[in-house]
Amino acid sequence: MSLLDRVPATRLVHRHIIFYRKEWLGFGSGFLEPVFYLFSIGVGVGSLIPTFSYQGHEVPYAAFVAPGMLASSAMNGAVFDSTFNFYFRLRHEKLYESVLATPMRVGDVAIGELTWCLIRSGIYSAAFVLVMVAMGLTSSWWTLLALPAALLIGLAMAGIGMASTTWMRSWQDFEFITLTTMPMFLFSATFFPIETFPSGVRWVIEATPLYRGVVLCRELTTGLVTWASAVSVVYLVAVGALGLWVVSRRLDKILLH
Repeated sequence: MSLLDRVPATRLVHRHIIFYRKEWLGFGSGFLEPVFYLFSIGVGVGSLIPTFSYQGHEVPYAAFVAPGMLASSAMNGAVFDSTFNFYFRLRHEKLYESVLATPMRVGDVAIGELTWCLIRSGIYSAAFVLVMVAMGLTSSWWTLLALPAALLIGLAMAGIGMASTTWMRSWQDFEFITLTTMPMFLFSATFFPIETFPSGVRWVIEATPLYRGVVLCRELTTGLVTWASAVSVVYLVAVGALGLWVVSRRLDKILLH
């Protein structure tokens, strides 16, 4: 018995792999945005800022920005498929109605889609880690854990994205996705420390999954690991698990009732 038979959710993943063989350019486009930001801001502005203080240590500004771009790359990989593509397959292509005519169940659909989001997020993140290493922007063996950390970001963002998408009524509703992801990208301590914000704003930012991901990736790639990393791991796993639970219940309601 093959893996496709033992784990029904992998059939959905297999379907997406076949589809994206002909759409590889669109698949990889989401990886480029954080790379461009890294070169334009991390390297460009970094040439004007020789070092940057982080947790009492001086680090190159590019090395401070790069983990934030890594976390953003993981977010992009997860968000693209868990929102726009998931919505199209759910509301327009009616893919899941066909899928449920097979032995697959609603839970298999949710797990299969989440797995695919993690694969895309993982590919983006792995490529970005290689860029960081090639540019000399890592300074610790803790960097080996940066890819698993990025997958946790993908897990959280995919869970939130899929759950939110089940309430989307039309394409116009996706303005809220951009309205959410863009501020997170700009203000989740990606380009400057969280301490620059007022305490009230800082509390809101610290509650976002991208900020927790940035903290985790930055501590790992700089080697300045604290208990904040453990908090981030627990937070991201909990958010991802909650999102998967919500999307499973929502799909059950949408597709079976």
